[in-house]
Amino acid sequence: MKVSAFTYVRNGLHFDYPFVESIKSVLPLVDEFIVVTGDSFDGTREAIEAINDPKIRIVDTIWDEKMRTGGKIFAEQANIGMEETSRDADWLFHIQADELIHEKDIPAIKAAMQKYLNDKRVEAFLFRFINFYGDYYHYGPSRRYHQHEIRIVRNDPAIRSFRDSQGFRRFDDPARQWEEKGHKLHVKKIDADIYHYSYVKNPKKQLLKVIEFSNKWNETDDWAKAYLEKHPDGFDYGEIDWLAEFTGTHPALMKDRLTQQDWVFNYDASKNNMSAKEKLMKFLQETTGKQFFIYKNYKLLR
Repeated sequence: MKVSAFTYVRNGLHFDYPFVESIKSVLPLVDEFIVVTGDSFDGTREAIEAINDPKIRIVDTIWDEKMRTGGKIFAEQANIGMEETSRDADWLFHIQADELIHEKDIPAIKAAMQKYLNDKRVEAFLFRFINFYGDYYHYGPSRRYHQHEIRIVRNDPAIRSFRDSQGFRRFDDPARQWEEKGHKLHVKKIDADIYHYSYVKNPKKQLLKVIEFSNKWNETDDWAKAYLEKHPDGFDYGEIDWLAEFTGTHPALMKDRLTQQDWVFNYDASKNNMSAKEKLMKFLQETTGKQFFIYKNYKLLR
């Protein structure tokens, strides 16, 4: 069995992404790792080189600053990574620059890929997501965050990144994927988590990241200007629905980041921006342990 990984990152240091830790967390599982490195000004490429692992191959790209709708630039960069992986790889592991896997889950992930290697019904693997928010001790368990998503796919040229690289789908004509809805992949669940740190930064750094991300979704800067005027001192972590306390352990690679946290996040459950519908969904989730009417970008194989 041969496994290739791919990721993309641009100005990862400037936006305080744990991209080095992310790459290192997946390296034990793969035979090669393609890192699509956008035109950065902050030493991101040098940081990747410093990992100094022969499995890593850097692919340099220049981002199209005019590509500002639907987050398509992210899917484009992910697809470049997929195309650079070895053709004889069996599985492709996609990890994003703010995601890690825990070392405790490596055996389960490896076992699943081996078990279904020759079962062509299985096109991809579905991971649970722990979406950290505010600090390293709270996460978002609600319907606002994707609680499951595909991160390993079979090496098939018809499979491409979907939307803003949220997940993956199969396309009849991959060259025309922006004109197709694509077909949801048939997946098996893996008993493993993706540790997602998208909203765990100093509020000033988080503000920079949110503005940059929004620029890949909006054709004008109006949204960014309005947000900056409203939050001049940094990102407002108070604009949330509800959070849960994280009592588990983080990947060992995140140890330094945990000890170096330089901001305080005070979670007050009484302050939230939930609609009446969201409050009902929260009640049902807490009562039944299930989420209802959630978006699923996959077809689960039983």
